[in-house]
Amino acid sequence: MKRLFQIYIDSYKGLSQAAWLLALVMLINRTGSMVIPFLGIYMSSELDFSKPQVGMVLGCFGLGSVCGSYIGGWLTDKFGSFIVQASSLVMTIPLFLIAPNFRTFESLAVMIFILTLTADIFRPANSVSVARYAKPENLTRAYSLNRMAVNLGFSIGPALGGFLAGFSYNWIFYGNALAAGCAAIVFFYFFRNRKARTELPLKPAKEKIITAKDRNAYRDLPFIVFNIFCCLFAMAFFQLLSTLPLFYKDVYGMSPSQIGLILGFSGFVIVVFEMLLIHSLENRFSIRQVMIFGTAVSGISYYMLNLQFGIPWLYLSMFILCIGEMLVLPYMATISAKRATPNTQGAYMGFNSLAFAASNILSPYLGTYAADHFGYPVLWLITGTVLMGTSFGFAWILKKL
Repeated sequence: MKRLFQIYIDSYKGLSQAAWLLALVMLINRTGSMVIPFLGIYMSSELDFSKPQVGMVLGCFGLGSVCGSYIGGWLTDKFGSFIVQASSLVMTIPLFLIAPNFRTFESLAVMIFILTLTADIFRPANSVSVARYAKPENLTRAYSLNRMAVNLGFSIGPALGGFLAGFSYNWIFYGNALAAGCAAIVFFYFFRNRKARTELPLKPAKEKIITAKDRNAYRDLPFIVFNIFCCLFAMAFFQLLSTLPLFYKDVYGMSPSQIGLILGFSGFVIVVFEMLLIHSLENRFSIRQVMIFGTAVSGISYYMLNLQFGIPWLYLSMFILCIGEMLVLPYMATISAKRATPNTQGAYMGFNSLAFAASNILSPYLGTYAADHFGYPVLWLITGTVLMGTSFGFAWILKKL
């Protein structure tokens, strides 16, 4: 136990102060992550939307995420990561506050698109900040720390959201607005005058020095194929946020508070184990080996959902899904950051964010359609198989990268 505790402490050593502060901002922001996991339940229970309608609105969520990620990457290269992150946090506050007033299918779909677009401009800018403030040798661990903050917030947010939903679903939107406001204040206070380790001076396009190593992220063929597999992984994995909460409600009859607890459990697992796991694997296995194994493990966790052994089995499946997540997602960001040059980090991180965002356009609709027409067992069989196939895809493309 003493040795394990020392390894855990060592996994956090060497990270810069700025990396910790970025993680703090992310923690505060993601503590308000109450809307996403309950959006499907809110629409089906409170607004009486059909499953296809739920899938379409969640698809608008994905479309907004795609647009936000693309625009966020472009804005970051043009104006810098600080302005983009601060603006995104501030602009989402009023949008969350007015969102409960949109209760028809058409109006809510438009509102969710605008809200998600504004919120996801933040993502590529934040990824660039992590890359520019972290020490190069600690890049993967800096991303893992940032993800740990996301998941700690996600372990608190859904649990709190499930409690608030018991009173009124409106409160989950208000909670998100409050968290975004607090994150904006903390971010502005700590980063308004802070210089990054590798920050480039912002110059007009005509003055920017283009080097021979600079590549266009959207013409980098191996990176494009890599992001296609990232998109497939995300389409399957993020059933976690669309159909899985509906599955818990429809098949197991779980209440919003119970669903919040199991989703919060996923965040708790990642907070406790991710940094320890990344530190232990960092110099023992290649990124390719870790990602292949992690993707396959994620697939197994979805296959497990077709075996109904009660609530404890659901927690075990979630635990295994978290193991897969910890072995895949941090390394995706590392690959994207290392593939880029300082001039193109915004575009590369934006493209990688775009791959995840694109998955959210079709994934919720296809997931809810499969559940509605063929049943949840077929959905979980397809999801697990897609992840298994994607593990082979990573095995192939990561050789080329």
